[in-house]
Amino acid sequence: MSRFEGEGDYRHGSPECLGVLLTNLGSPEAPTAEAVRHYLAEFLWDPRVVEIPRPLWWLILHGLVLRTRPSRSAHAYQRVWTDEGSPLLVFSRRQAAGLQALLQQRCGGPVRVALAMRYGQPSIAAGLRELRAAGARRILVLPLYPQYSGATTASTFDAVTAVLKTWRWVPALRFVNHYHDEPAYIAALARSIQEHWQQQPRGERLLFSFHGMPKRTLLLGDPYHCQCLKTARLVAERLQLVQGEWQVTFQSRFGRAEWLQPYTDKTLRAWAKANVQRVDVVCPGFAADCLETLEEIAMLNKDAFLAAGGEQLHYIPALNDRADHMAALADLVLRDAHGWPEADAWWNAPRQTEAAEASRRRALALGAAR
Repeated sequence: MSRFEGEGDYRHGSPECLGVLLTNLGSPEAPTAEAVRHYLAEFLWDPRVVEIPRPLWWLILHGLVLRTRPSRSAHAYQRVWTDEGSPLLVFSRRQAAGLQALLQQRCGGPVRVALAMRYGQPSIAAGLRELRAAGARRILVLPLYPQYSGATTASTFDAVTAVLKTWRWVPALRFVNHYHDEPAYIAALARSIQEHWQQQPRGERLLFSFHGMPKRTLLLGDPYHCQCLKTARLVAERLQLVQGEWQVTFQSRFGRAEWLQPYTDKTLRAWAKANVQRVDVVCPGFAADCLETLEEIAMLNKDAFLAAGGEQLHYIPALNDRADHMAALADLVLRDAHGWPEADAWWNAPRQTEAAEASRRRALALGAAR
């Protein structure tokens, strides 16, 4: 039996397309302790996520973390779960559908968008196989992490290449590394904040809360911290905010090690005690709303701010499947897929069909089975 996965039913002259693998982090299949335990076991065992020697981390993970954390996390997921399932998966599906529709309009040739999650379902392997079945010989991977981090973007690269190294026919591959300062992404963020301010009274301060990372990652050369700061600065400049009207913080700490600072929860409590009464919070590092935005920010941190003396905390939703966000993602795809035939306007469907048929006839004449 071959160690490499092939396509036994390949037909010469088969139509090809551009494949786009849209990825995000993932979530449990259900808001239950058992489902969360399975999800966390996969997520937290990733050496990109937790950089602790494997034997020691295995003991901590299975001896403590997976015995205590799943029930607490399941309760949190239950607070944000929807009739359609996990919010992250719901919004991600809408994003994939929206991107597919836009690319079909803007690409010269056929394109197929597949959704995949780094952890959980639909898996990276399933997404890649979907693209292969659609005839994708050129694949662009678009991780929905605007700011690059080894724990997110690089982990996605690891997962994609781990699958592809088992394939017999490996497709051409390109990878979107980050888009933290892309003008269309910055404009969409600023527009979403402005629209919120048109609907709700503007807060005294705007807080940019990004997912936290251990400080050690910054010291070892991860650009995530710097890219978060640049994203927030560019949005603040577009909104014409001055110093003191906005700040960057980091949320979602885990474990005892020092993480990137300042911390979101401590900052909000300090503001409330300093008589800052109204705060708006936006999370530009999350392309889709999820547990960390809907429960951690809009519920837990809001409660902490109010308990410390604040009056109002408004969470500004993630970009999700907004039209300007979808347009920004489509721009990324077309830019990074430049030079591939389906992404360019000169692609000619009749000519491609004729070339494929000619290829098939030549192969048959040379003795191919089909």
